[in-house]
Amino acid sequence: MKKLNFLLIVLSGVLCTGHIAFSDVVLLSSGGEVHGNVIKRTDNTLWIDIGPKIIQIDMSEIDNVALVELPDEEAKVSTLNVYRTAQGLPELSPHVQAKRVGASVIKVSTPGGLGSGVLLNENGFAITNAHVIQGETDLRATVWIPQEDGTLKRTTIEDVIIIAVNNHLDLALLQLAHPDNKPFDFSVLEQAETIQVGESVFAIGNPLGLERSMSQGVVSTKQRSFDGLTYIQTDAAINPGNSGGPLFNTRGEVIGITNMGITAAESLNFAIPTRYVKDFIRNREAFAYDEKNPNAGHLYHKPPQRSKNGAPPQLNDSVGDSKQSR
Repeated sequence: MKKLNFLLIVLSGVLCTGHIAFSDVVLLSSGGEVHGNVIKRTDNTLWIDIGPKIIQIDMSEIDNVALVELPDEEAKVSTLNVYRTAQGLPELSPHVQAKRVGASVIKVSTPGGLGSGVLLNENGFAITNAHVIQGETDLRATVWIPQEDGTLKRTTIEDVIIIAVNNHLDLALLQLAHPDNKPFDFSVLEQAETIQVGESVFAIGNPLGLERSMSQGVVSTKQRSFDGLTYIQTDAAINPGNSGGPLFNTRGEVIGITNMGITAAESLNFAIPTRYVKDFIRNREAFAYDEKNPNAGHLYHKPPQRSKNGAPPQLNDSVGDSKQSR
C-alpha cells in the first residue's frame, strides 16, 4: 500500500470563513478521481458522499486525498456569540482529527500553576476552568501557531484578559491577543448534544506540564451527577494540567471541558458538557470579571458535607494538584 499524503486541512477552511466551502478529491492508485465530501475515515476504509449516494473505498486503493476550493452560496458555519459550531463535519480517526484541531489547544499559566484551554474563535476567545486561574491576575498563554511549512511555532502570549468567571460551573472565558494580529486557529463546539455511551473521544492538554499530550478513550456515561450538575464521564486519561482543556469527538467538535477525576481510582474522569459552556458564554455579562470588584465571579460557599455512609466520592479537581505541577 502506498504511503498516504493527506493534506490535513480537511474542512478547516469551512471553520474559518463564511464564504468558502470545500470539496474533497480522492485520488485513486489507478489514476482516477472521486469528488465529494469525506464523511468518515478509518485505517482501512474511507466513505465519501458524492451526492446521490455514499461510496465506500478501501484505503489500499487510495493514493492521496486533497481539497479543492469551490464557491458556495452559504458556508456551513454558525456564528454564536464568541464560539462557533459547524455542520457536516467528517467523522475521522482521532489521530487524524488531532492534527486538525491541535493548534486550537492552549496552555494557561499563572504564578501558582498551570492548566489547559481551547480557542473558540479566530479573535482569541478561549475557555478554561475557573480553578486554573482562581485568585490570579497575571496570566500567560502558550499557543502553537501553524506555519507555512506545516510546523507549529510555540509562542507565549502575555496579553491575556479575563472576560468572565463562573465558579459554580468551573468555567472562565479569556481573550488572547495574537502577536502578529492574525486570526487564531480554533475549534468548534458541538452543534447538538448527540454523544452516546461508548463513543470514541480524545483529550488534548498539558498534564503535569507535558505540553500537547493526547489521550484517547470512550464516553463511559454522559450524565454523571455531582453537586447538582451533570458531567460527561470518560476513561480517557485526565491529569492535573489537563484542567480546562477540550474533550473532542471523532468529528473534531469540542463536546466537553475536562476538569476533574476521582482520587485513588483509574479511568474515572469527567468533563463539563458544552451545554453549560454555551450557556455561560451567552450569559457572560452576568459573570463579567472585574479585578477591582470583590463580587466579580462570585464564589458561593459549599454546603456541609454529609457524614453518613454513602457520601459522594472525593474528587480531584486539580486545584491543588495543578499548583504543584508548575
